[in-house]
Amino acid sequence: MENGKVPAVSPIKVILTGATGMVGEGVLHECLLHPDVEEVLAVNRRPCGISHPKLKEIIHADWFNLAPIRDRLTGYDACFFCLGVSSVGKNEAEYARLTYDLTLHAAELLAGLNPQMVFCYVSGEGTDSTEQCRSMWARVKGRTENRLLRLPFKSAYMYRPGYIHPTNGLRNTHRYYYALTWLYPALRVLFPGHVITLKELGQAMIRSAVHGADSSILHSRDIAALTKRR
Repeated sequence: MENGKVPAVSPIKVILTGATGMVGEGVLHECLLHPDVEEVLAVNRRPCGISHPKLKEIIHADWFNLAPIRDRLTGYDACFFCLGVSSVGKNEAEYARLTYDLTLHAAELLAGLNPQMVFCYVSGEGTDSTEQCRSMWARVKGRTENRLLRLPFKSAYMYRPGYIHPTNGLRNTHRYYYALTWLYPALRVLFPGHVITLKELGQAMIRSAVHGADSSILHSRDIAALTKRR
């Protein structure tokens, strides 16, 4: 590093999941704008509806059988795993299958195909690394994070955002986020350790993939700080 500036790096190629959801769409938006991202391969169950010179897309419904697309998942530098489901209305076995089992099935394959890959996983504030707390979703997320951190990636980062302020103009923002938009300035002042923007989340994931981060588990305050590093 010279004069406090980050040295130039080669642009990265990214696999992204969950682009048809709010978080994944926002992260994709940042990737398509960012000069450090050369290409994005979005793997979705349905088309994301976005056209861009950097974007490639695979439509694949069965995440428990990735064999048909295996050969198309090689040669990538990072994976931004934004695919997830709510625990509402699900028992632990069902939620674990759609969170732990599905995520690890994909991650283990990617680790084998791309050993120099950086894996970024969107988890959530309150995730329990001890896997012992009373909250079912927090235990399952904690178990998922712990297993991901043991896989042979170049590095892995667990993102634990709290409230995520949406990016204007994107199509997959949940309605209740719009209802809270007017509160965002106050939330940022009152709860700075629990509030980030979707833009910050996307930019932090790109930065951790390109330059690394100080910790493998990143909370909202860490995510915001990562975007400000030079």
